[in-house]
Amino acid sequence: MSQAVRQKFNVEEIRKDFPILSRKVNGKPLVYFDNGATSQKPDVVADAISLYYKHENSNIHRGVHTLSQEATTAYEQVREKMQQYLSAEHKEEIIFTKGTTDGINLIASSFGKHHLKEGDEVIISAMEHHSNIVPWQMICEEKGATLKVIPINDQGEIDLEAYKGLLSSRTKMVSIVHISNTLGTINPVKEMTALAQEKGAVVLIDGAQSVPHKPINVQEIGAEFYVFSMHKLFGPTGVGVLYGKKEWLDALPPYQGGGDMIKTVTFERTTYNELPHKFEAGTPNIAGGIATGAALDYLNQLDWEGIQLHEQSLLDYGTEKLKQIEGLRIIGEAAQKASVISFVVDGIHAYDLGVIMDKMGVAVRTGHHCTQPLMNRFGILGTARASFAFYNTKEEIDQFMEALHRAIKMLK
Repeated sequence: MSQAVRQKFNVEEIRKDFPILSRKVNGKPLVYFDNGATSQKPDVVADAISLYYKHENSNIHRGVHTLSQEATTAYEQVREKMQQYLSAEHKEEIIFTKGTTDGINLIASSFGKHHLKEGDEVIISAMEHHSNIVPWQMICEEKGATLKVIPINDQGEIDLEAYKGLLSSRTKMVSIVHISNTLGTINPVKEMTALAQEKGAVVLIDGAQSVPHKPINVQEIGAEFYVFSMHKLFGPTGVGVLYGKKEWLDALPPYQGGGDMIKTVTFERTTYNELPHKFEAGTPNIAGGIATGAALDYLNQLDWEGIQLHEQSLLDYGTEKLKQIEGLRIIGEAAQKASVISFVVDGIHAYDLGVIMDKMGVAVRTGHHCTQPLMNRFGILGTARASFAFYNTKEEIDQFMEALHRAIKMLK
């Protein structure tokens, strides 16, 4: 991609930045509709990883030699870029993790062990990913707290009145997904955060699926914590971000012990480091961190207004095409929805659809998408899911539809 800022979104130009999109699978042009699982990476991200290992490889924070100083500077500059990208108030509010799951576990552990007691309540929703269910179940069981679940309607939308009814003085934490990985539902997280805080509760937002589709302003949302994974945001695997309000991160104890998160260690006592290092024990994914900076530089050049219009057009086009298939049912038809379509076809297992479509070069996700309670809510075992990114096209949807029609014909 050129260094100049693009004034208008151009999908064909964008696609040139992602070499994998030009490959073939089983002799067919790849149609990659599994972006909800992980996004593809532009050349600049892969190049940044290669450059680090070939010319800059060194550990960070601890060395006085040139390579260590260079690597430390490059890594810490990414924290500042992330602060700006999320509109956070302080760079110390950016904690690097392994991913969304790691960030949720960090808060569930650190917050839960010191702020939850018997009789307290934690609220999640019926559309949560397992990574935003299981850690809260574990800490609630340990502390004798109660986990409560916000119901959803048949369109896959949060029941806000039911949510208001669940909130009380016993509510200590509300942990909700911003955009559902299965339904595509965009939840009103700003409103839900304000309602929780009126009751004195703390809020964590799972932003794993929201960051690829829209700019995020954490101060505007207002939640105490916001977590996501870079591999969903066109960056490397193994790198995640936990944003936390500084006063909360200062107050919480470390999640893990080891190097870098300490000031002093004796056999009698350890004192902990300042933010953000208090929560970043051990050698991090340095190459991935530096490549995260390359991903942010790339994303900052894009026309996000154009991206959102393009993705909405893909969602509308794909939804219209799928609704024409007899016996096909879309799971999740919220009024506010991202470019994700989950569906079932009468009499056909989603896994079989996925296998046959792969033979025709089309990559979709099948199964329960780590949302088994949500599948139970809709009375199904799983779905096929097509999830679009800004580099996808209507022509690819046409190829997807052709493969789907052939698969249905073969399986009926």
